[in-house]
Amino acid sequence: MDTHALAWPKEGNSRVPYRVFSDEGIYRAELDRVFLGPTWQFLALENELPNPGDYKTTFLGETPIVVTRGEDGQLHALVNRCAHRGNLVCLKRQGNADLLTCVYHSWSYDLEGNLKSVAFRRGIAGKGGMPDDFRMEDHGLQKLRTDHFAGLVFGTLSPETPPLAEYIGNMVGGRVGRVLYGKPKVLGTTSQILHNNWKLYLENVRDTYHASLLHTFFTTFRVARLTNGGGVLIAENGRAHASYTRTKDETVGREGSDQLYAGIQSQRAGLHLEDTRLLQQVSEFGDDITVQILSVFPNFVLQQVNNSIALRLVLPKGPDKTELQWTFLGFEEDDAALQELRLLQSNLVGPAGYVSMEDGAVGGFVQRAIAGAEQQTSVVEMGGYDHVSEETRTTEASIRGFWQAYRPLMGYA
Repeated sequence: MDTHALAWPKEGNSRVPYRVFSDEGIYRAELDRVFLGPTWQFLALENELPNPGDYKTTFLGETPIVVTRGEDGQLHALVNRCAHRGNLVCLKRQGNADLLTCVYHSWSYDLEGNLKSVAFRRGIAGKGGMPDDFRMEDHGLQKLRTDHFAGLVFGTLSPETPPLAEYIGNMVGGRVGRVLYGKPKVLGTTSQILHNNWKLYLENVRDTYHASLLHTFFTTFRVARLTNGGGVLIAENGRAHASYTRTKDETVGREGSDQLYAGIQSQRAGLHLEDTRLLQQVSEFGDDITVQILSVFPNFVLQQVNNSIALRLVLPKGPDKTELQWTFLGFEEDDAALQELRLLQSNLVGPAGYVSMEDGAVGGFVQRAIAGAEQQTSVVEMGGYDHVSEETRTTEASIRGFWQAYRPLMGYA
């Protein structure tokens, strides 16, 4: 695709052409330039693979990946595609194996991706087999670069991607460390299919302005309102952001907040909770932040809502289809009461979460509405035109930051 066939609006990041959410050619270019380009993408937690031979499958965009713990104790990431005829080598989501063997023709690879054996390589009774000049070392699995941050493992296929800590940056990196302060423990996983373009979900994640306008639970039960204290941190290059809410800091008072939200559909006076533990927060982060949503371009999200901690991985599955994977976390250091609270509060998020269910629907509404509007644009001007950190969430600055990171990769000046 000639990416220059799309002329980005002169207003820059405050205007987004609807075509980028539906065009098949743009989507195919993204798979190459963004997901196989100079970006870091989340692969696994380090302690998900504790033993030699452990493996886990995932994706870079639509490219299948397998992450292994080698005999050397190190983590390795490989394209999950046999060098012979392109078959998937690892079929299970997770497992343990001494060798990675393709079921199609029994080509076997070690845990670092090196080809170790080819069935009937020498042929039978002197007939057939591979040519004499066939070299095993030339036909291993394609290897990724990997890097680690706060127990998270990221991978890239590009030699040009800067070190992960530099890519995330100190400002947002500190916010990752704030949440992942212990040894992570997976409490559960789930996934859902969203009927919208992957970028619409990432815009939603970075949209600090919508949360208490769309989410009834946030507003009605005062978990997060725009009238609460908070703000948003945005990397200069737009690659990473972190928004945060402090409910103890009501900038206009409770009565003033209720007046400002009067008539907004997210405030429902008649709703009540039978189990108010959903609203509790055990102090564990050393501050009064009740909600923190953090993203790293292109598709990693880390969230804290009260004591619920989760990773989200956004996987493109087509111009108008996205898989959203959730991994709910606690820490090995948690006592039984805190783990129970985390599990209870996991009901706030996920596919049918009291908060997140609206996010799972609204992207599909947008996708349906922009059909036939490829020549039009959205207006992303709340908070101005820049993508700078602010001590308010009444802004779309972090969305503009997303497009600041996206446009150079795609060649959109």
